[in-house]
Amino acid sequence: MDALVSAFVAAGLAEWGDKTQLLVAALAARHGRPLPILVGVALAAAIHAAIAGFGGILVNDWMTIRALTLLTALALLFAGGAGLFARKPPNILIGPRVGAFAASFACFFIAEFGDKTQFLTFSIAARFDSAALASLGALAGVMAASVPAVMLGDRLVAVVPVRAIRLSAAALFLLFGIILALNALTLV
Repeated sequence: MDALVSAFVAAGLAEWGDKTQLLVAALAARHGRPLPILVGVALAAAIHAAIAGFGGILVNDWMTIRALTLLTALALLFAGGAGLFARKPPNILIGPRVGAFAASFACFFIAEFGDKTQFLTFSIAARFDSAALASLGALAGVMAASVPAVMLGDRLVAVVPVRAIRLSAAALFLLFGIILALNALTLV
């Protein structure tokens, strides 16, 4: 259960103000059809979470608990550092003939590959030795951040304090990353 909740919170916070959340808002503004966009995002996010969860399980057997804790700390520090930089709404380069589902799946899949959410999911799956729960938690977290983006579309940044949420999440990631790193290095 720790893997599920940790991955949900980490992915949910990591996605606020991230390029993928802004991408979902731009897709919603462009296509105006929330359901196919959410299904495309959910499928792409599920694939990424499954890849990260499986990778985490592979690493789990080769590392000590201290090393796994340090890996999680590094993932949190990476997510915190990445959250300090502002994101611009991306240009959607897929032509108008591509439907909302295909556009959202393709764009989200490409944008999310190797992103901080995938790294966090990988480290949480490795740390808690649970690919399924970490993947499900990450998927739920990504969707929790994507639903408001698809519903608000291009009004997301005007209605929701995305910058404040992103900076607060970055500060939390950095704080918890430092605490975990000090703990893993037995300096605390």
